[in-house]
Amino acid sequence: MTVAEAIRAAAERLAATTDTARLDAELLMAHALGMSRSDMLLRAMRDPAPEGFATLIERRAEHEPVAYITGIAEFYGITLAVTPATLIPRGDSETLIDAALELAGEAGRAIDLGTGSGALLLALLANRAGWHGVGVDASADALAAAQGNAATLGLADRSAWHHRDWHAPGWADDLGTFDLILCNPPYVEADAALDAQVRQYEPASALFAGPEGLDDYRVLIPQLGKLLVPGGAAIFEIGHAQAEAVSAIAASAGFTPSLRHDLAERPRALILR
Repeated sequence: MTVAEAIRAAAERLAATTDTARLDAELLMAHALGMSRSDMLLRAMRDPAPEGFATLIERRAEHEPVAYITGIAEFYGITLAVTPATLIPRGDSETLIDAALELAGEAGRAIDLGTGSGALLLALLANRAGWHGVGVDASADALAAAQGNAATLGLADRSAWHHRDWHAPGWADDLGTFDLILCNPPYVEADAALDAQVRQYEPASALFAGPEGLDDYRVLIPQLGKLLVPGGAAIFEIGHAQAEAVSAIAASAGFTPSLRHDLAERPRALILR
């Protein structure tokens, strides 16, 4: 069977699993071949399909995300290693980076709360050579992935990584202050209906935040004052129906929130000043 034939058959196999069956099959084939998808489409479609491709497709048919199978995800122009200890970075979260780059001057200091793969902080640092930053996470495995990504991207010298839980007293006492705070906290309601690939595979500790999905906003936002320099800003990702509730939490803590929408025009980020 050729690469083209195997991709066609795989797309048919995955049709019941995903709306992106053909794309998923192509990405997994490129991974099996050890080349980029564009290179594969240009010069490998008539080659014999590699051994092991069928196993990758069966993993995807069980709803395992493509990013966990290949071990990488693209985010804001950078390539990140991801593991089951980290959320898979999503295009919606690029709204936070757009906002951060508008606010960021030539130099400054940022912190990424709940950094996971390091996506938010590393995307900022990759686009602002004068910035340094700190990433914190309650998962040691996630921090290991973030540190590895920083090294791969050549950003290790401008980043530091700390194992911290923002529910613990004094967790931020030695971190200093920051011009920007970036945060994609857990914000999914405990009983929310999620795709199988999310609920079964992505880390629950990075997804769920109580019955309303607001528990971590209630813990974090009142603590921001001691982390921000005068004139600094915090940018939080929110669920599409949470703008009003999180804005109220922010206002009660003395912040003025402004809302940003993602490319689908859904509420996606709150800037707190």
